[in-house]
Amino acid sequence: MLTHCQVPLIARAVGERGLISQLLGPKYGAFIVNGKTEPGLPPLASIRQIYKLDCVNSHTKIFGVVSNPVGHSKVPLLVDDLSEFFRVYSCNDFAGFSVGLPHKETALACCHEVDPLALLIGAVNTIIRRPSDGLLIGYNTDCEASITAIEDAYRGSSVNGRPPNVSPISGKLFVLIGAGGAGRAMVFGARSRGARVVIFNRNFERAKALAEAVSGEAKPYDGFRPEKGMILANSSAIGMEPNEDQTSISKPSLASYELVFDAVYTPRNTRLLQEAAEVGAIVVSGVEMFIRQALGQFKLFTHGLAPEEFMRKVVLEHF
Repeated sequence: MLTHCQVPLIARAVGERGLISQLLGPKYGAFIVNGKTEPGLPPLASIRQIYKLDCVNSHTKIFGVVSNPVGHSKVPLLVDDLSEFFRVYSCNDFAGFSVGLPHKETALACCHEVDPLALLIGAVNTIIRRPSDGLLIGYNTDCEASITAIEDAYRGSSVNGRPPNVSPISGKLFVLIGAGGAGRAMVFGARSRGARVVIFNRNFERAKALAEAVSGEAKPYDGFRPEKGMILANSSAIGMEPNEDQTSISKPSLASYELVFDAVYTPRNTRLLQEAAEVGAIVVSGVEMFIRQALGQFKLFTHGLAPEEFMRKVVLEHF
């Protein structure tokens, strides 16, 4: 409406889906932006301070998080139908996208070109619109982010006895819960480091398909025999706000794991991680993966190195 209107217009969109219209209003000529007076919107002062609306103009490039739910993200693009979203928002000003649940696998088919690693994994978490021709290029930064977070946690602990050139997860049993886009990135990364892989998922056929892709095993929850020194990685949404009381595995079972990683980062210290620490496991928060994948995305978005120290400070203050 703002783009095509020939006279001054006040546009009000409310709720979660309305936030992005307020953030981008100045770009498209709006002279009034709504704040908390409308349902689902943050205070106006917060909008101005965080998003610097005084600096937004018609030349502003847009980089946002495409997900559902997406309320926990700072530049939220609440999307139900990913292909329809890209069809509608096709101009070069929509320059880059961080892809979240549940779209990481669907995003693969929406891209005109896909980086070989993302193609191998079968999931995309980063999309760039190439300025020269407007084509969508897909990448995956989740893989290295999750695996290096786990490796560095091992290297900083007393249980790592591997030489510097050998991954501390090589030869270990990597147990994955969840078989979605983030989980695919994790197990492909784990296999690339020499780990053995076992996958649990509520949809057993989906777990089997992923296990076959990485030469791993899919197991039913009641048919698994633990072994010493295992790694547990939760890639499901179990334990995410507002369901912080939930966990993907019982506390007694956690005693079999040497390291526990949880991709959930809201809250930062999930029930799974709290109980894993209580039984003596090394714990790795999803916030660490979140930061590392964002560092990779920043480089793809800007072609420059991210201000890592500043980004860590901001993220850790937020969470």
